[in-house]
Amino acid sequence: MSDEQQSTGWTGGKNAFGDFAPGMVHYTDKVLFDEVWEREGLSKRDRSLVTISALTALGKMDQLQFHLAYARQNGVTDDELKEALLQLAFYSGWPNGMGATTVLKNIVENDD
Repeated sequence: MSDEQQSTGWTGGKNAFGDFAPGMVHYTDKVLFDEVWEREGLSKRDRSLVTISALTALGKMDQLQFHLAYARQNGVTDDELKEALLQLAFYSGWPNGMGATTVLKNIVENDD
């Protein structure tokens, strides 16, 4: 199948890096979002929760900015995200949970 047939139209990598890092663009847009996120084994909602869990546990607040907003687009409610981050704080460290909750708070407040 050609890239056009498999593409979801995702251009986040291209938007972030343009021509600066073509490998990163390819693997982000074509592999991660066109292939992995489109697999049937988990819903996008569940993939978002798994991704948020990993990023919170690793303290990757820069990536959480995007993925918490994306989780909301994928049907995860703000109350569910707050509850997930509270749960994660106990298993991934309080500072990581606090940082992630701060990121979510900023997203929600800026969306109002």
